[in-house]
Amino acid sequence: MVTGVTWALPRQASFALIEAVRLPVGGDAKMRASEGPMRKLLISFVLFFGSTPLWPQAKLSTHWEELTAADFRSAIQQSQGTCLLPFGILEKHGPHLPLGTDLLDVRYATLHAADQEYAVVFPEYYFGQIFEAKHQPGTMAYSTHLQLELLQETTDEMARNGCKKVLIVNGHGGNESLLPFFAQTQMEKSHDYVVYVLGLVETPPGGPAKKTKIDMHAGESETSKMLISRPDLVHMDRAARESGADMARLKLPENVYIGIWWYARFPNHYSGEGAAGNKELGQVEMNGWIDGIVKAIRAVKADDQSLKIQNEFYEKSKHPLETKP
Repeated sequence: MVTGVTWALPRQASFALIEAVRLPVGGDAKMRASEGPMRKLLISFVLFFGSTPLWPQAKLSTHWEELTAADFRSAIQQSQGTCLLPFGILEKHGPHLPLGTDLLDVRYATLHAADQEYAVVFPEYYFGQIFEAKHQPGTMAYSTHLQLELLQETTDEMARNGCKKVLIVNGHGGNESLLPFFAQTQMEKSHDYVVYVLGLVETPPGGPAKKTKIDMHAGESETSKMLISRPDLVHMDRAARESGADMARLKLPENVYIGIWWYARFPNHYSGEGAAGNKELGQVEMNGWIDGIVKAIRAVKADDQSLKIQNEFYEKSKHPLETKP
């Protein structure tokens, strides 16, 4: 039995069946009498199989770039206008993981989530905040204004193409301040769509115990997830070549922020011990991430208030003196 596909009867076959029911009217009474039941049977066949899919059709891809123009229209309808923007980065990930770790992981999780709850997934996107890694090879650190402008242009264009609910799925810690700020800037002027931001999803309780205490970048957790998403790109034999220890070079109160804090603590752009990574932990964390994205997609699809409230705000902001309690 074929699963994951729909079935359809070719139009030509339907026309052929319709022609078949046009039986000759002439002949003797006995022949005409037999035409009635046969005609009814053929008409029933046309009506049933003409509206029931019979040949396999490919399931709509969740990948924006894989859809034809016609299929894209169907995909937007099937997704209820909900589109996902997995947001990664290009930066060093210790001595053993690929530069695109965050991008590869967030796309893996997002695409698997979209397989469970259909949504259209935007292509690779890595134009985020990563100034703290500019001293490392392979880092792509775009200017602040370009980060915000490109993201705005991208979501605007997604909405113009029917994505009235854009869910940005973050896969990079350095974006955790950028993306909420971007969402807040949507209040600056009116939009006919809503931007939602799903931050980093916490690992659900109950998984295997972690072996390390410091694990902020390319350590046990990220290495474990990469062993699930792209194990062919993980070089476990190199994980201990550099130190991921906290240098703790600043002595400031916790509530005093300074931009150089990350470099001051982890100049190698490596935090933790990648050698502790394992597939068991990776599977638990990845499954938890996927589940979190699925729940977010369903919540976004069910949300019928945000755009109404947003439009209410836009209208009132035009006439602030008329706003009443």
